[in-house]
Amino acid sequence: MSILGRVADLLQAKTQKLLDKMEDPNETLDLSYEKMITGLQETKQHLAEVVTEQKLLERQIEQAQHEADQAQDNARLALQSSHEDLARTALSQRQAALEKVGTLGKARDSIAVQADKLIGYQRTLETRIEQFRIQKEVMKSSYAAAQAQVKVTESITGVGDHLSHVGDTMRRAEDKVAGMQAKADAMSDLMQSGILQDPLDNRSSVDRELQNLRSNNAVDAELEKLKAELGKS
Repeated sequence: MSILGRVADLLQAKTQKLLDKMEDPNETLDLSYEKMITGLQETKQHLAEVVTEQKLLERQIEQAQHEADQAQDNARLALQSSHEDLARTALSQRQAALEKVGTLGKARDSIAVQADKLIGYQRTLETRIEQFRIQKEVMKSSYAAAQAQVKVTESITGVGDHLSHVGDTMRRAEDKVAGMQAKADAMSDLMQSGILQDPLDNRSSVDRELQNLRSNNAVDAELEKLKAELGKS
């Protein structure tokens, strides 16, 4: 090994030793707990946004359905007054409103699934956080007791600081592993929460033209049905 390599290793070892001495296991545990709480708060915020979007879509669906019903009434009134052209226009509006209801319904159902996932994740995360909090307090109490015992033993036996760092390092490592495992579990759950997809119209021009034909046929069928109800030919 070169001299520069040995110097680099020595500096790294001394730096790590200094960091280990400065690191407080209790502070590390508290920091991990605070990060988990922050993650829970973010989850609640996302859930609130999803539920708000769901409610907005439901109101839009109700409005579109109201427009469809109104158009149906308008078509009936126009046909009763022998205005077939107005009746056809009203039925076209009704068909467009019904298509809007269908599109909005699909979007609402997709968001409802996402909301259920977020609710389940929130409950799981709350359970994990509570479990970690209990373990954290137990570890902090155990560490405090062990630290007090070491100090008492040192005062009795006269053992110096050059040996005490061994037990401290082991306890610190255990605390760090527990905190990191809890964080890893929380992040794993976040990855399983899924992603919302906004409804987009990816149809080709042919598909759109065919849909228009189907809509026109539906209008014609509704018109004939109204004629039959009113006894008109």
